[in-house]
Amino acid sequence: MRFGYCGVNYRKANQDIRDKISFTDSKKEEMFGLLHERGIYQSMILSTCNRSEVFYFYEKDSQKNIGADCFKLIFSRELPEKKAGLCSSVNKAQNNIYKDCGNNILDMYIEQGFEKEAVEYLFRVTAGLESMVLGEDQILGQVREAMEFSRTMGYSKKEMNRVVTDAIACAKKIKTLYKISEIPLSVGYVGVKELNGQCSIRGKKVLLIGSGQTAGLALKYICEYQPLSVTVCSRTREGAKRLTEGNLTDGAVNIQIRDLSERYNIAGQSDIVVSATSSPHLIIEAEKCNINKKIYMLDLAAPRDIDVNLKDNSLCTLINIDMIGEVVERNKSERKELSEKAASIIEGCAEETVKWLRLTSVDGTIESLQKRCEDIVNDSFSYINSKLSLSEHEQMVIKRTLKASLKRLLREPIVELKSLEEEEQELYKRTVEKLFHI
Repeated sequence: MRFGYCGVNYRKANQDIRDKISFTDSKKEEMFGLLHERGIYQSMILSTCNRSEVFYFYEKDSQKNIGADCFKLIFSRELPEKKAGLCSSVNKAQNNIYKDCGNNILDMYIEQGFEKEAVEYLFRVTAGLESMVLGEDQILGQVREAMEFSRTMGYSKKEMNRVVTDAIACAKKIKTLYKISEIPLSVGYVGVKELNGQCSIRGKKVLLIGSGQTAGLALKYICEYQPLSVTVCSRTREGAKRLTEGNLTDGAVNIQIRDLSERYNIAGQSDIVVSATSSPHLIIEAEKCNINKKIYMLDLAAPRDIDVNLKDNSLCTLINIDMIGEVVERNKSERKELSEKAASIIEGCAEETVKWLRLTSVDGTIESLQKRCEDIVNDSFSYINSKLSLSEHEQMVIKRTLKASLKRLLREPIVELKSLEEEEQELYKRTVEKLFHI
């Protein structure tokens, strides 16, 4: 039994391509069916925003590319065909994407791996080491869900269950040991954390300017530090209202909405100002600020929202993207360093799984051999019992002795069979099956 994978991920395919080859539940069922028809009886499909990949078991070298072939059968119709000139439905600006592809456009995106390489890849994926955000936690749950779906559909048996279970256990070990995901990479998170380090947010009056995704995350992180109040200003009240809908803090923090035109007055009454808009112009200008007490400002925008000249004011402490970016880059570097350390753990864990898979490849032969011996024991005992008048105790002793004798005969050959390399195992399996007619 050999392990393989095929599929498309963010490293080669952009979002437009990945959107076209995402597995719905119906497409998963179609893929399972195609694989099963071609002799692939165990498979798992992992489909996320960054990857659409199929993991499967095959027995012969001639079957190793079946996964990729089925993948193409399902998704080729979702992508434009390769033509002599431009691909259909593709404009000149996009043509460079396709110019080197063969008859099937998916050939340039699909990646494959087999045996130990495939096992190690699944372990890395599960640990978040193949994710766009290195070390992220979400993928672990997605692998578990993919496993459950495969098992529910009847396409995961002992071997697939073991490989995925081992991958999850290895990922948990890495997360416990190195805590890679706890090193923050979000600019908003790092910025608010840095702000809190310089000026405890707890019990402070905060002005938040903006209503986009960055502002929303900033509001969430700020509220975790329990400020006295947060006033949200946006170009439109509707935008600010959307930002605060759902009551992020269940009423624990007083959140108010005010017009953007009031921002300078509110800033003068606040302890902290955080700005995260998409404006091309400055939102807080130095000459318009009336600063008469210590104030901390966090600028999460690019281009800048807050006038950099405010850093010259002794009462103002300004934190901006440049400062935060240095921390984020350091954190990225630290995550990468830890992921490299985790690679040795993955290699060791994957080796154990590969070793187990190698042993299971002869399990069927061993079970058949043991069944053959059981039949011989039963036949021999029946003959002896018919010729002699045996007590119940004597019957038990004779049957037990017959079983022990045959087990002893088989013990060393079985141990030897399990210790052989894969190529030799196949040869010896066929020999044993032929000799014993099993």
